[in-house]
Amino acid sequence: MLTTLVDTETLSRHLDDPRWVVVDCRFVLSDPEAGRRAYAAGHIPGARYAHLNEDLSSPVTPVSGRHPLPVPGTLAEKLGRWGIDRNSQVVVYDDSFGAMAARLWWLLRWLGHEAVALLDLGYPKWVREKRPIATELPKIQPTQFHPTINHAMCVDADYVMQMTRAKAGFLLDARAEERFRGEVELLDKVAGHIPGAINMPYEDNLDFTGEFMSDEALREHYQSVLGQVPPDKVVHMCGSGVTACHSVLAMEHAGLSGAKLYAGSWSEWITDPTRAVAKGE
Repeated sequence: MLTTLVDTETLSRHLDDPRWVVVDCRFVLSDPEAGRRAYAAGHIPGARYAHLNEDLSSPVTPVSGRHPLPVPGTLAEKLGRWGIDRNSQVVVYDDSFGAMAARLWWLLRWLGHEAVALLDLGYPKWVREKRPIATELPKIQPTQFHPTINHAMCVDADYVMQMTRAKAGFLLDARAEERFRGEVELLDKVAGHIPGAINMPYEDNLDFTGEFMSDEALREHYQSVLGQVPPDKVVHMCGSGVTACHSVLAMEHAGLSGAKLYAGSWSEWITDPTRAVAKGE
């Protein structure tokens, strides 16, 4: 069972394995249909397409972030339609170093399915290696996915507020440095960060090639900040709860299991003007 990362060679050997289910999660925040167009133009054979806004999120409300978590039952029904059940080894991929596909990795774990791995370096590496590409839709045998929600994986704004005030753990913000500092904000109405948060951009989980760093390097990277604080005292956030999943995956790959996700993240935090906002370092 693969639970964090998988390489292109391993996936290529299992393309005809009916127990392996591949899901294409390509998505561009500024162009929500770009991923679907890319999928139609070519994808890994057998891959289903999961749309971040339509499949991996629920509708935005005035008090939610930009990508609220999907309703578990609704997502479970879609997973069944995609042919995923408790016996499936799921592989998720995108073309943005895992920034989008990590969301589905996290969602499956949240629903109790541990056999899910992210394709390291994703679709670009697959294409670069001249591996097979399909344009036709896969033939899917629908099944039933029975979720067992792990509520401990997810926290809300009240939890984050209490944790940061009490200094009872670490809130790690995966956004780029300039967004964290409040110097640039193209996606959300307010710039800045949650007071007490520490900026650890998700890109720092990768080496210069865009590949995930080794488990040892990732462990060193996170423990340089966490020290002796256990992983279950760590909460990850970002702009809307998507790229933060990349950092949860990185910690899991490093053997630092149990970190939580603030799914609403910055875009939810700022819907309540009474919540404090900080700028700068």
